[in-house]
Amino acid sequence: MKLLHLDSSILADNSVTRELSAVVANTLRQRHANVETIYRDLAANPIAHLSGEIVGARFVPETDWTPLQRSEAALTDQLIEEFVAADVLVIGAPMYNFSIPTQLKSWIDRVAAAGRTFKYTENGAVGLVPNKKVIVVSARGGVHSGEQGSLMDFQEDYLVKVLGFLGVSDVEIIRAEAIGMGPDKRATSIHLAKEAIAKLAL
Repeated sequence: MKLLHLDSSILADNSVTRELSAVVANTLRQRHANVETIYRDLAANPIAHLSGEIVGARFVPETDWTPLQRSEAALTDQLIEEFVAADVLVIGAPMYNFSIPTQLKSWIDRVAAAGRTFKYTENGAVGLVPNKKVIVVSARGGVHSGEQGSLMDFQEDYLVKVLGFLGVSDVEIIRAEAIGMGPDKRATSIHLAKEAIAKLAL
């Protein structure tokens, strides 16, 4: 089994998603033998945001690529290969200003590649990366799972939709909410999330 484990929180040891994503990954390794893990800390080792120069490589012959275009194309290939090869993907994804961290968005912008992870047909887009399980570890300072709070949720909903666009339909969310609403609520939320992890079908 191949596991791709991504963390994107900028909070290091203070991160709830890092704590919980590690529990998910360790649970998976405890339940299965020979789990091959690739771990990417997208905050400590950020992927460059797409730029005109990086994207411009698509429009010129490879022989004319700049050194930056060559290195970034190689990185993009590696990121796509890791994503496609993984049987299980664990994503630590805190909510920042109602959305995902910019570091995680940079990873998505690399792996969402026309002709490789999705394609356009006369009937619309088709995802090319099925048969993969994704566990999104989500943390929010407030509460966004209710009807009113969900109106400001561009985090979990976005991740489910973009993964679905790439062909991934098996997405489970481990959620810790009210993290910023006092130490008691934070502790309770983390405890409940860990109980939910223990019940995951991994």
